[in-house]
Amino acid sequence: MTQVRIGRRAAVFALSALALAGAASAQQWPTKPIHFVVPFSAGGANDLMARAAADGASKALGQPIVIDNKPGAGAMLGTDVVAKSAPDGYTFLISAAGVVSNSMIRKNVPYKDSDLVPVAMIALAPSVIVAPADAPYKDLKDFVAASKKGKGLHFATAGTGSTPHFVEGLLEKNHGAKLDVVPYKSGSESITAVLGNQVDATSEASIVVLPYIKSGKLKPLATTWTQRISAYPELSTAVEQGFDDIRIAHWAGVHAPAGTPPAILDKMAEAVDKAMKDPATVQRLKGMGIEPIGGTRASFIKFVDEERARLGAVVKSTGMKED
Repeated sequence: MTQVRIGRRAAVFALSALALAGAASAQQWPTKPIHFVVPFSAGGANDLMARAAADGASKALGQPIVIDNKPGAGAMLGTDVVAKSAPDGYTFLISAAGVVSNSMIRKNVPYKDSDLVPVAMIALAPSVIVAPADAPYKDLKDFVAASKKGKGLHFATAGTGSTPHFVEGLLEKNHGAKLDVVPYKSGSESITAVLGNQVDATSEASIVVLPYIKSGKLKPLATTWTQRISAYPELSTAVEQGFDDIRIAHWAGVHAPAGTPPAILDKMAEAVDKAMKDPATVQRLKGMGIEPIGGTRASFIKFVDEERARLGAVVKSTGMKED
Protein backbone atom coordinates (compact mmCIF):
# COMPACT_ATOMS: atom_id res chain seq x y z
CA MET A 1 0.00 0.00 0.00
CA THR A 2 2.84 2.34 0.94
CA GLN A 3 4.62 1.62 -2.33
CA VAL A 4 1.43 2.42 -4.27
CA ARG A 5 1.11 5.77 -2.47
CA ILE A 6 4.77 6.55 -3.09
CA GLY A 7 4.28 5.68 -6.76
CA ARG A 8 1.28 7.95 -7.03
CA ARG A 9 3.10 10.78 -5.31
CA ALA A 10 6.03 10.36 -7.67
CA ALA A 11 3.72 10.48 -10.65
CA VAL A 12 1.98 13.61 -9.37
CA PHE A 13 5.36 15.22 -8.66
CA ALA A 14 6.58 14.37 -12.16
CA LEU A 15 3.47 15.85 -13.79
CA SER A 16 3.75 18.98 -11.64
CA ALA A 17 7.39 19.34 -12.62
CA LEU A 18 6.49 19.03 -16.31
CA ALA A 19 3.73 21.63 -15.94
CA LEU A 20 6.11 24.04 -14.20
CA ALA A 21 8.75 23.45 -16.85
CA GLY A 22 6.17 24.12 -19.58
CA ALA A 23 5.05 27.32 -17.87
CA ALA A 24 8.64 28.50 -17.48
CA SER A 25 9.32 27.71 -21.13
CA ALA A 26 6.26 29.72 -22.20
CA GLN A 27 7.42 32.67 -20.09
CA GLN A 28 10.86 32.62 -21.72
CA TRP A 29 9.45 32.22 -25.26
CA PRO A 30 10.70 33.06 -27.80
CA THR A 31 14.38 32.16 -27.59
CA LYS A 32 14.98 31.48 -31.30
CA PRO A 33 13.55 32.45 -34.72
CA ILE A 34 9.85 31.79 -35.37
CA HIS A 35 8.45 30.48 -38.66
CA PHE A 36 5.31 31.72 -40.39
CA VAL A 37 4.21 29.14 -42.97
CA VAL A 38 2.34 30.80 -45.85
CA PRO A 39 0.36 28.17 -47.84
CA PHE A 40 0.44 30.37 -50.97
CA SER A 41 3.06 31.67 -53.37
CA ALA A 42 5.04 34.82 -52.62
CA GLY A 43 3.55 38.11 -53.76
CA GLY A 44 -0.14 37.40 -53.19
CA ALA A 45 -2.45 39.04 -50.67
CA ASN A 46 -1.93 36.37 -48.00
CA ASP A 47 1.86 36.55 -48.37
CA LEU A 48 1.97 40.36 -48.21
CA MET A 49 -0.19 40.41 -45.07
CA ALA A 50 2.02 37.72 -43.52
CA ARG A 51 5.17 39.76 -44.14
CA ALA A 52 3.65 42.90 -42.63
CA ALA A 53 2.64 40.95 -39.51
CA ALA A 54 6.02 39.21 -39.29
CA ASP A 55 7.92 42.48 -39.52
CA GLY A 56 5.99 44.13 -36.69
CA ALA A 57 5.58 41.07 -34.48
CA SER A 58 9.29 40.21 -34.65
CA LYS A 59 10.12 43.64 -33.21
CA ALA A 60 7.64 43.14 -30.39
CA LEU A 61 8.90 39.62 -29.60
CA GLY A 62 12.61 40.29 -30.03
CA GLN A 63 13.20 37.38 -32.43
CA PRO A 64 13.23 37.12 -36.24
CA ILE A 65 10.14 35.69 -37.93
CA VAL A 66 10.95 33.73 -41.06
CA ILE A 67 8.41 33.44 -43.89
CA ASP A 68 8.18 29.93 -45.41
CA ASN A 69 6.06 29.81 -48.59
CA LYS A 70 4.61 26.33 -49.07
CA PRO A 71 1.90 26.58 -51.75
CA GLY A 72 -0.06 23.69 -53.17
CA ALA A 73 -3.20 21.55 -52.92
CA GLY A 74 -5.54 24.47 -52.29
CA ALA A 75 -3.43 25.67 -49.32
CA MET A 76 -3.59 22.22 -47.72
CA LEU A 77 0.13 21.48 -48.19
CA GLY A 78 1.34 24.32 -45.98
CA THR A 79 -1.54 23.89 -43.57
CA ASP A 80 -0.68 20.23 -43.09
CA VAL A 81 2.94 21.12 -42.31
CA VAL A 82 1.82 23.33 -39.43
CA ALA A 83 -0.86 20.90 -38.23
CA LYS A 84 1.84 18.25 -37.80
CA SER A 85 4.46 20.58 -36.28
CA ALA A 86 5.52 20.56 -32.64
CA PRO A 87 3.25 22.81 -30.53
CA ASP A 88 6.21 24.74 -29.13
CA GLY A 89 5.45 28.23 -30.45
CA TYR A 90 8.00 28.24 -33.26
CA THR A 91 5.78 27.28 -36.20
CA PHE A 92 2.57 29.13 -37.12
CA LEU A 93 0.25 29.07 -40.11
CA ILE A 94 -0.78 32.20 -41.97
CA SER A 95 -4.36 31.11 -42.40
CA ALA A 96 -7.06 32.10 -44.88
CA ALA A 97 -10.65 31.06 -45.57
CA GLY A 98 -9.45 27.63 -46.73
CA VAL A 99 -8.54 26.68 -43.16
CA VAL A 100 -12.28 26.93 -42.48
CA SER A 101 -13.78 25.66 -45.74
CA ASN A 102 -11.43 22.93 -47.03
CA SER A 103 -12.84 20.23 -44.75
CA MET A 104 -16.36 21.11 -45.92
CA ILE A 105 -15.56 20.71 -49.61
CA ARG A 106 -12.61 18.40 -50.12
CA LYS A 107 -12.67 14.63 -49.70
CA ASN A 108 -9.10 13.97 -48.57
CA VAL A 109 -7.90 16.59 -46.12
CA PRO A 110 -4.69 15.31 -44.45
CA TYR A 111 -5.38 17.02 -41.12
CA LYS A 112 -8.34 17.64 -38.82
CA ASP A 113 -9.78 21.08 -38.13
CA SER A 114 -9.05 20.46 -34.45
CA ASP A 115 -5.32 20.12 -35.22
CA LEU A 116 -5.12 23.91 -35.47
CA VAL A 117 -6.19 26.70 -33.13
CA PRO A 118 -6.87 30.38 -33.98
CA VAL A 119 -4.33 32.87 -32.60
CA ALA A 120 -4.75 36.29 -34.19
CA MET A 121 -6.36 38.16 -37.04
CA ILE A 122 -3.87 40.04 -39.20
CA ALA A 123 -5.77 41.92 -41.88
CA LEU A 124 -8.09 41.50 -44.82
CA ALA A 125 -8.11 42.49 -48.45
CA PRO A 126 -11.73 43.18 -49.42
CA SER A 127 -12.85 41.25 -52.46
CA VAL A 128 -13.87 43.31 -55.50
CA ILE A 129 -16.19 42.09 -58.26
CA VAL A 130 -14.71 43.29 -61.55
CA ALA A 131 -15.70 43.18 -65.23
CA PRO A 132 -13.96 44.16 -68.48
CA ALA A 133 -13.45 47.91 -68.83
CA ASP A 134 -16.00 48.10 -71.67
CA ALA A 135 -18.67 46.00 -69.91
CA PRO A 136 -22.20 47.41 -70.36
CA TYR A 137 -23.21 47.06 -66.68
CA LYS A 138 -22.36 49.89 -64.31
CA ASP A 139 -22.59 48.08 -60.96
CA LEU A 140 -23.40 44.73 -59.34
CA LYS A 141 -27.18 45.23 -59.54
CA ASP A 142 -26.82 45.84 -63.27
CA PHE A 143 -24.61 42.76 -63.67
CA VAL A 144 -27.05 40.45 -61.87
CA ALA A 145 -29.96 41.81 -63.90
CA ALA A 146 -28.02 41.28 -67.15
CA SER A 147 -27.17 37.69 -66.14
CA LYS A 148 -30.86 36.81 -65.91
CA LYS A 149 -31.35 37.52 -69.60
CA GLY A 150 -30.62 34.87 -72.23
CA LYS A 151 -28.10 32.16 -71.41
CA GLY A 152 -26.50 34.05 -68.54
CA LEU A 153 -22.93 35.25 -67.98
CA HIS A 154 -19.54 33.61 -67.36
CA PHE A 155 -17.94 34.10 -63.94
CA ALA A 156 -14.29 33.14 -63.36
CA THR A 157 -13.14 31.59 -60.09
CA ALA A 158 -9.79 30.49 -58.68
CA GLY A 159 -11.12 26.95 -58.25
CA THR A 160 -13.56 25.14 -55.99
CA GLY A 161 -13.89 26.73 -52.57
CA SER A 162 -12.03 29.90 -53.54
CA THR A 163 -13.36 33.29 -52.43
CA PRO A 164 -14.75 34.07 -55.92
CA HIS A 165 -16.53 30.69 -55.90
CA PHE A 166 -18.33 31.66 -52.69
CA VAL A 167 -19.23 35.07 -54.17
CA GLU A 168 -20.64 33.36 -57.27
CA GLY A 169 -22.58 30.86 -55.15
CA LEU A 170 -24.22 33.59 -53.09
CA LEU A 171 -25.17 35.62 -56.17
CA GLU A 172 -26.65 32.59 -57.90
CA LYS A 173 -28.49 30.90 -55.04
CA ASN A 174 -29.64 33.93 -53.07
CA HIS A 175 -30.14 36.53 -55.78
CA GLY A 176 -31.11 34.56 -58.87
CA ALA A 177 -28.04 35.41 -60.94
CA LYS A 178 -27.56 33.08 -63.91
CA LEU A 179 -23.81 32.43 -63.88
CA ASP A 180 -21.69 29.79 -65.58
CA VAL A 181 -18.59 29.11 -63.45
CA VAL A 182 -15.26 29.04 -65.29
CA PRO A 183 -12.66 27.66 -62.85
CA TYR A 184 -9.03 28.72 -63.20
CA LYS A 185 -6.02 27.64 -61.17
CA SER A 186 -5.41 31.04 -59.59
CA GLY A 187 -6.81 34.51 -59.14
CA SER A 188 -4.20 35.94 -61.51
CA GLU A 189 -5.45 33.63 -64.29
CA SER A 190 -9.02 34.76 -63.61
CA ILE A 191 -8.02 38.42 -63.88
CA THR A 192 -6.21 37.72 -67.15
CA ALA A 193 -9.40 36.10 -68.49
CA VAL A 194 -11.46 39.18 -67.57
CA LEU A 195 -8.87 41.54 -69.07
CA GLY A 196 -9.04 39.52 -72.29
CA ASN A 197 -12.87 39.51 -72.36
CA GLN A 198 -12.86 35.70 -72.14
CA VAL A 199 -15.28 35.84 -69.17
CA ASP A 200 -17.76 38.46 -68.00
CA ALA A 201 -16.58 38.96 -64.43
CA THR A 202 -14.70 37.63 -61.44
CA SER A 203 -14.04 38.54 -57.82
CA GLU A 204 -10.52 39.09 -56.52
CA ALA A 205 -8.61 40.73 -53.67
CA SER A 206 -8.47 44.52 -53.66
CA ILE A 207 -4.67 44.51 -53.57
CA VAL A 208 -4.66 42.57 -56.86
CA VAL A 209 -7.33 44.49 -58.78
CA LEU A 210 -6.92 48.10 -57.64
CA PRO A 211 -4.00 48.85 -59.99
CA TYR A 212 -6.13 47.63 -62.94
CA ILE A 213 -9.15 49.61 -61.75
CA LYS A 214 -7.21 52.84 -61.27
CA SER A 215 -5.60 52.48 -64.70
CA GLY A 216 -9.00 51.94 -66.33
CA LYS A 217 -8.31 48.35 -67.42
CA LEU A 218 -11.06 46.82 -65.25
CA LYS A 219 -14.50 48.07 -64.23
CA PRO A 220 -15.34 47.62 -60.52
CA LEU A 221 -18.92 46.58 -59.79
CA ALA A 222 -18.85 46.34 -55.97
CA THR A 223 -16.64 45.50 -53.04
CA THR A 224 -17.85 42.50 -51.10
CA TRP A 225 -16.81 43.55 -47.60
CA THR A 226 -18.92 45.43 -45.05
CA GLN A 227 -17.08 48.73 -45.50
CA ARG A 228 -15.73 50.65 -48.45
CA ILE A 229 -12.04 50.22 -49.30
CA SER A 230 -9.86 52.92 -47.73
CA ALA A 231 -7.73 53.16 -50.88
CA TYR A 232 -10.78 53.40 -53.17
CA PRO A 233 -13.73 54.82 -51.19
CA GLU A 234 -15.73 55.76 -54.29
CA LEU A 235 -16.65 52.10 -54.85
CA SER A 236 -19.86 51.06 -53.10
CA THR A 237 -20.24 47.80 -51.20
CA ALA A 238 -22.51 44.97 -52.30
CA VAL A 239 -24.45 45.54 -49.08
CA GLU A 240 -25.07 49.14 -50.08
CA GLN A 241 -26.43 47.89 -53.41
CA GLY A 242 -28.94 45.64 -51.68
CA PHE A 243 -26.98 42.36 -51.42
CA ASP A 244 -26.99 42.09 -47.64
CA ASP A 245 -25.42 38.62 -47.50
CA ILE A 246 -22.45 39.35 -49.80
CA ARG A 247 -19.86 39.88 -47.07
CA ILE A 248 -16.62 38.13 -47.92
CA ALA A 249 -12.95 39.07 -48.02
CA HIS A 250 -9.49 37.61 -48.54
CA TRP A 251 -8.40 37.54 -44.91
CA ALA A 252 -5.18 36.44 -43.26
CA GLY A 253 -4.80 35.27 -39.70
CA VAL A 254 -2.45 33.24 -37.55
CA HIS A 255 -3.18 29.66 -36.48
CA ALA A 256 -1.00 27.39 -34.34
CA PRO A 257 -0.70 23.63 -33.82
CA ALA A 258 -3.17 22.42 -31.19
CA GLY A 259 -1.48 22.04 -27.82
CA THR A 260 0.62 25.19 -28.07
CA PRO A 261 0.70 26.76 -24.56
CA PRO A 262 -1.96 29.48 -24.12
CA ALA A 263 0.65 31.90 -22.76
CA ILE A 264 2.52 31.68 -26.08
CA LEU A 265 -0.67 32.11 -28.09
CA ASP A 266 -1.53 35.23 -26.09
CA LYS A 267 1.95 36.69 -26.60
CA MET A 268 1.76 36.13 -30.34
CA ALA A 269 -1.73 37.64 -30.53
CA GLU A 270 -0.54 40.72 -28.64
CA ALA A 271 2.49 41.06 -30.94
CA VAL A 272 0.37 40.81 -34.11
CA ASP A 273 -2.18 43.27 -32.73
CA LYS A 274 0.64 45.72 -31.95
CA ALA A 275 2.01 45.31 -35.48
CA MET A 276 -1.39 46.06 -37.03
CA LYS A 277 -1.72 49.25 -34.98
CA ASP A 278 1.68 50.65 -35.99
CA PRO A 279 0.93 53.91 -37.88
CA ALA A 280 3.51 53.27 -40.61
CA THR A 281 2.20 49.73 -41.19
CA VAL A 282 -1.40 50.91 -41.24
CA GLN A 283 -0.62 53.60 -43.82
CA ARG A 284 1.36 51.19 -46.02
CA LEU A 285 -1.27 48.42 -45.97
CA LYS A 286 -4.23 50.73 -46.51
CA GLY A 287 -2.45 52.28 -49.46
CA MET A 288 -2.33 48.83 -51.07
CA GLY A 289 -6.01 48.14 -50.43
CA ILE A 290 -5.49 46.03 -47.30
CA GLU A 291 -7.37 46.78 -44.09
CA PRO A 292 -5.31 46.05 -40.91
CA ILE A 293 -7.39 44.35 -38.19
CA GLY A 294 -5.43 42.82 -35.30
CA GLY A 295 -7.45 42.37 -32.11
CA THR A 296 -7.43 39.78 -29.35
CA ARG A 297 -7.23 36.00 -29.54
CA ALA A 298 -10.86 35.84 -28.39
CA SER A 299 -12.03 38.15 -31.17
CA PHE A 300 -10.29 36.02 -33.80
CA ILE A 301 -11.79 32.81 -32.39
CA LYS A 302 -15.22 34.45 -32.66
CA PHE A 303 -14.51 35.52 -36.26
CA VAL A 304 -13.39 32.00 -37.27
CA ASP A 305 -16.47 30.41 -35.66
CA GLU A 306 -18.78 32.84 -37.47
CA GLU A 307 -16.94 32.32 -40.77
CA ARG A 308 -17.26 28.55 -40.39
CA ALA A 309 -21.02 28.80 -39.86
CA ARG A 310 -21.52 31.28 -42.69
CA LEU A 311 -19.40 29.47 -45.29
CA GLY A 312 -20.86 26.14 -44.23
CA ALA A 313 -24.33 27.42 -45.04
CA VAL A 314 -23.15 28.49 -48.52
CA VAL A 315 -21.53 25.10 -49.16
CA LYS A 316 -24.74 23.34 -48.15
CA SER A 317 -27.07 25.55 -50.17
CA THR A 318 -24.95 25.46 -53.33
CA GLY A 319 -23.85 21.83 -53.14
CA MET A 320 -20.26 23.01 -53.54
CA LYS A 321 -17.94 20.03 -54.03
CA GLU A 322 -14.35 19.32 -54.96
CA ASP A 323 -13.60 19.38 -58.70
